[in-house]
Amino acid sequence: MAGETIDLSRRAVEGGFADPVFDAQAVFAAILRAMARPGTVVDLGHRAVPPAPLSPAQGAILSALADQDTPVFVEGVGEALAAWLGFQTGARLAHAAEARFAVVSMFGTVSLERFALGTLAFPDRSATLLLEVASLKDGPTMRLSGPGISGSTVMQVSGLGEAFLEARRANRALLPCGLDLILTSGTLALCLPRSTVIEEA
Repeated sequence: MAGETIDLSRRAVEGGFADPVFDAQAVFAAILRAMARPGTVVDLGHRAVPPAPLSPAQGAILSALADQDTPVFVEGVGEALAAWLGFQTGARLAHAAEARFAVVSMFGTVSLERFALGTLAFPDRSATLLLEVASLKDGPTMRLSGPGISGSTVMQVSGLGEAFLEARRANRALLPCGLDLILTSGTLALCLPRSTVIEEA
């Protein structure tokens, strides 16, 4: 029992930012750039090595953006990840409806029922979903348009699932409310704000 506790404590302090200030600033700047230019793929590097099921990019994003005032929901969370998040970010794990950041395995219309969508008075009180996919460099081509995009651009993503486009249309219909989405794949990330229009190319 004591050995398990020591191992859990050791795992909690490992895999975080080597330079917390510099790394957090670098990740924050990259995500800000990706949010401002939807469809842009940014590489966050191996700054964070979190326990499963988080990917390096998801670990880096939560380490940079989450804190003690940021409820986080993670599907399939275990003791090691809960300890890691608590030590590295101070964030508390929460139920889906309370979360400001949520790590999910898929994005569908059920997501609009589970997570905070914000309100007309406070649309910023919504959740940002982090979704790990197979690839951000190949897969079906989709056309993006909307704020931050000059005309249109395309993205190629593998592993989104058949319900993705329908869910995104339903999500955009809720503007100014709705869910923002960050796709991750290993160390890579791509942001899709709720205002981005996504269509089959």
